[in-house]
Parts: sequence; structure tokens; C-alpha cells
Amino acid sequence: MFLESNSTRKQLRDEAKYFNIELSPIQEDLLLKHLELLIEKNKVLNLTRITDTELAVRLHSIDSLLVYKSASSEEFFNFLDIGTGGGFPGIALAVMSNANGVLLDSVAKKVLAVSEFLCQLGLSNRISTSSERAEIYALNHKGEFDLITARAVAPLASLVEYAAPLVALNGRFITTKAQITNEELESGIKAAKICGLKYVSRETYELPKDSGHREIIVFRKIKEPSIVLPRSNGMAKNKPLA
Repeated sequence: MFLESNSTRKQLRDEAKYFNIELSPIQEDLLLKHLELLIEKNKVLNLTRITDTELAVRLHSIDSLLVYKSASSEEFFNFLDIGTGGGFPGIALAVMSNANGVLLDSVAKKVLAVSEFLCQLGLSNRISTSSERAEIYALNHKGEFDLITARAVAPLASLVEYAAPLVALNGRFITTKAQITNEELESGIKAAKICGLKYVSRETYELPKDSGHREIIVFRKIKEPSIVLPRSNGMAKNKPLA
């Protein structure tokens, strides 16, 4: 379906090029194969509400490639994708780099599906999965990753807190949102200061054909948190730091 369609391949290539992202034929194959696997699995497991081919390319693959574009401004060797869902943006990061990575989601069925995708894409030798909650995972993986990503899975202040204990000193946390209010951004920045992270940048993009607005927000870990992290399970969500 995706792999055999010249128009779908052209869309992926052209829209990536629109954002100055060059794809090799192998990278195109893997990104399209991921979408094909996702849509097929979605028939038996709810992984995405986006099943239209054109929108899937744009709202999953291109959206994920924008995270890679931001991440690739510096070299990264190992990453963690929090709340990966159907593998976004984590699988795109794996396809576009040689980094090792972990795709994390608390829904075990999603993680099992993503593990199958990784095997079928030939990425399971360097990309693994976990169904632990971020707070629990952090207990045994403190400061382990030079890049943490998350795609709009919680308010910014909560996401910053999830990422902080997992990211290495001088490592980055990159999150993307469809929209963010000034209030949410300010709360995220306040939480970041407590968690030892510094707000670096806010990049904005408009997806082709009026398909949506994207904000990519980047933080860097500059010191250890001023509080003990991770806090107890659920605290970041129910009692955010800011």
C-alpha cells in the first residue's frame, strides 16, 4: 500500500525536502513500511485515529521528522522516546540516525505492537521498548540518555519532570505540541528550573496543506535537580511543580 505507491513516496520525499530534510531511498522505505505496519495493526488495536494515507504521511512521518530535524542540530548517541504510542517520533529517529534508543509507553499492548514493528523494520538490534511508567523507568536509568523526546503526551511542566531524571548532563529534552499557550510554556520553564533544565528554544512550523501548526520546544540539562526526582508515581501529572 504505502511502499508500492509512487505518489505516497513522492509526498514523503517532497514534504521532507520542504523542511530541508533529505531522505535516502532506504530511509523512505523504512518510514513508509512503518506506516504500512501501523495501519495494518490498527485494524485490531487502536494505535492511531489517522488512517488516511496522505494524512498519515504528514501527521506521523513528517511530524516525527521535524523532531529529528531539531535533534540533529547536535550529535546524539542514545535516546528515549516517552509516550511513543505507535512509534512516533522514536522510529523516525532510529531510521534517520545510528543512535541506540528506547521507546517507552505505559500501554503494554502498544509496546508489544511497536516491538513487532522494530523487528520487521530490522531495528530491534539497537532499539528496545519498555511499558514501564516514566517515573518507574527513571529509578534504574538516571542520566542515561543524551536525548529525550515526547510528542504531546502531557502538559509541558509534567513532561519536563518526566524527562529530567533520565537525561544526562548537557543532554536535551525535545517535545512537540500542536499548540501551546503562554501559560503552559511559562509553567514548563518554571518546572524546568527546578528540575535542572534550561529553556533553549521554541521552533514553529506549519504543516503542508493547512494540516496543522507545530511547536517544538527544546530544553537542556545544565545541573542536577533541586528536588529528588523522580517523585512518586502520578505526582508529575496530578501535582505539577509549576
